Formats: sequence, structure tokens, C-alpha cells
Amino acid sequence: MTAPDTLETLWLTEAVRLREEQAGPLDDLEANRRARQQGGDMAARITHRAWLLAERDGQRQAMQHWKQGARLALLILAVVAMISGAGLAFAALGDGLQPVNVFWALGSLLGLNVIMLLSWAFGLVFAGGHGASLGRVWLWLSEKLARDAQAVHLVPALVLVLQRRRLNRWALGTLVHGLWLLALLSAMAVLLLLLATRRYGFVWETTILGADTFIALTQALGALPGLLGFSVPDIDMIRASGDAAVNIEGARQAWAGWLVGVLLVYGIVPRLVLALLCRWRWRHGRARLSLDLTLPAYADLRERLMPSSERLGVRDEAPDALPHIDTPQASEQTDGALLVAIELDGQHPWPPRLPATVQDAGILDSRESRNRLLEQLTRFPPARLVIACDPRRSPDRGSLGLIAELARCAGATRVWLLPAPPGQALEAQRLGDWHGALTQLQLTFSDSAPLTWLETGHD
Repeated sequence: MTAPDTLETLWLTEAVRLREEQAGPLDDLEANRRARQQGGDMAARITHRAWLLAERDGQRQAMQHWKQGARLALLILAVVAMISGAGLAFAALGDGLQPVNVFWALGSLLGLNVIMLLSWAFGLVFAGGHGASLGRVWLWLSEKLARDAQAVHLVPALVLVLQRRRLNRWALGTLVHGLWLLALLSAMAVLLLLLATRRYGFVWETTILGADTFIALTQALGALPGLLGFSVPDIDMIRASGDAAVNIEGARQAWAGWLVGVLLVYGIVPRLVLALLCRWRWRHGRARLSLDLTLPAYADLRERLMPSSERLGVRDEAPDALPHIDTPQASEQTDGALLVAIELDGQHPWPPRLPATVQDAGILDSRESRNRLLEQLTRFPPARLVIACDPRRSPDRGSLGLIAELARCAGATRVWLLPAPPGQALEAQRLGDWHGALTQLQLTFSDSAPLTWLETGHD
């Protein structure tokens, strides 16, 4: 599995924060312990905690589903853009049976593009770039295609993370300009195909404007394309085209070259430049993303994730039930062997006779004893751990969750399914439920005492 990048980590952290704001604090005891064990500064611990909670509760998987939906939505929009661009070219030139009004064709090719470009620029200056309609369509379609109930906080979280660095405008700008660029390239391709396979005549028509206006406009628009080598009709050609389509091959080619050049210079090139600019600003801003530790929700986590005693470098001594660790970096090492039992009644004599090298952690029968032991195991993990369970009890979610937490704190773990007390029998179905549940947890289990393994590491 590849390591998450900064954006994904901050995204999930923000999603967990929004979820806790709406639904209340999550059960985060294990996540807090593992975040403290991971170390690092406050921001690193907060993001590590959020990552663990998101992985446990399905938000991380929901993010992957959302990203898949986002890619599919982008593909759909790209196909729509290509089809729309082809439609613009067909609308501009028609079927070839009638002369092409050059300025009507130019309006068909670039009119909507110019309007939307001005709208984007206006929104960038006055609205912060948050009103991009294509961006909203993409976000909406991505959420619909994700089809994951856990994705409800992902879109608001992503928007909030990007807003702090004002990256929304550049992310959506890259999307919008990229889609328009694809549409215009599609229009250019279809335009060239139609011009290469059909014979078109070009005219301009007006009722209230004079010929000089069209001559000046045509030459002004053709100035930049002319510098790139595109043909521009001369004054005589422009005047002649005002009466009827000129049936001279040179005039046809001049008008066709002018139309293609104007589309390239005033349509494709600006969108390409803006797409690259937005992409550059996006990558530059994304590299500078960081966690906002001033938020009240993160301030409340400080004592849980970075206690004052730990910040001063003080560690509690390990209790007698845990192996003694001399090295100050004990959290990165495993040593010793430990036996612990979960919710045993008085019918099981406990503890059994143990070798001198095996420590007894007692019976976990309360939240306080569980949390105390997990805290110590996080700091001083044993090399081998045996968890004794009474298989007469059902393997409920709480017991299995505790077993999984304990197992994550040890180098190797085995589960000991205790025999029934004298005069009692184990239900085969319940014992099978235990076997199935422990197999799903990928834990080794035994019906006989694994004390030899606990002492020596060998069966």
C-alpha cells in the first residue's frame, strides 16, 4: 500500500473533525494510544489519529470510492466536452449546401467559450473562484458515483482544506480550462476534417453595419494568427464576400485559414495557458498545505495526544505485571512474555502455574483495567502474548475488538480457548463461532494451554 500524500491525510483529518462535530466524539482510545506511540509533533499525532479512525470506520475506503467516482465523473465530462466541441464545429460550418457566414461561424465556435471565460475571470476576482458551474457538476457527479454512505463528509472536508490555501480556484480552474481545452481541440479537429472533405463558401452579412466595420474587424482578428502563418483575406476579398460567396479557391482557403487561426489563437491558446497556470498554482499550493492547529477541535485533543508529562520527557514505570524494559526506546522493541485473561468467572481457577519468565497481567473485567493494560502494552509491548478466553461466552464485537487491540501491542499473539469447568460441556456451535471469528482476525488459537510457547517461543 502506498503511503498517503499530504492532501489525502489532511482531507481525512478534516472529514473526521466534521464527523465529530456533527455526531459527537468518537471512541478514540486505541487511536490516541497508537498516535502517542507513533510520536512526532502535535500535527503528526492528530493526522495519525484521524487516519486510524478513518480506516476503522470506513472513511478511508469511502475516500477511495469517491476518488474512483471522481475519475469516472471526469471521464464522463471529458466525453461530453468532446461531443460538444464536435457539435460546435458542425453548427459553425453546416452541411456545405449554403455559404458560411464567417462571423456567425466564429460566434458558434468561440461565443460561449468567451462568455464562460469572462464569467470565470469575474468569479476569480470577485467571488474567489468558488462559483465554477463545471466544478460543482463534477463534485456532485463524483459524490453520486461514489455510492458510499461514509462519503457524506468528504466533499465538505475537501472544500474546507483547499479553501484555507485558496486552492479551490486553482483546482476547479484546472478542471474547467482543461475541459474547455478538450472541447475546443475537438472542435478544431472536426473543423479541419470538414474543411478537408467539403467545399465551403464564405460570406458576411449585415443590415445596419457598413463594410468598413467588417474589414477592420476581420483584419484585427487576423493580425495575431497572421503572425503565426495563417492566411488572412485581403480587403478586396472581404469586400467581395459581402455580396456573395467568392468562388475562387484562394478566397476559400484564405477564409478557412482565418477561421482556423482565430479559433487557435483566441480559443485554444488562452485555455491552454490558463490550464497550465492553474495547474502550476495548484501544485505549488498543494505542497504548502498544513493542518490548522488553531481550530478548537484540535486544541481539545492536545492533552490526550501530547500529555504534559510526555512533553516533559517523563514516563510512568511499568507495573509488576509487565516485563522490565531498560532502554528508553522500549516502544520500538518487544521483550518478555505475558498472559492475560478476558472476563473469566470464578469457575476458572486463575492464574495457572506459570514459568518464572512469564508475567501474569490478571483478568480484564472492566474498562479501567483494559485501558490501563493497553496503555502499558503500547509503551512496553511483549514479544509473546497469550489471551485466555472463556468460549462459553459468545464472541461479541466488544471481546473481539479488545483481542485485536491487545494483539496489535505484541510481537506475537495466541488465543487460549479455555476448557469448560468440570461437569460442563462446550457448545460445538459457539466454539465454532470462536474459531471462525479468530480466523478472520488472523490469530492463532489453541484449546490446550500454550504455556510452552509462551515461555520459549516454540511449541
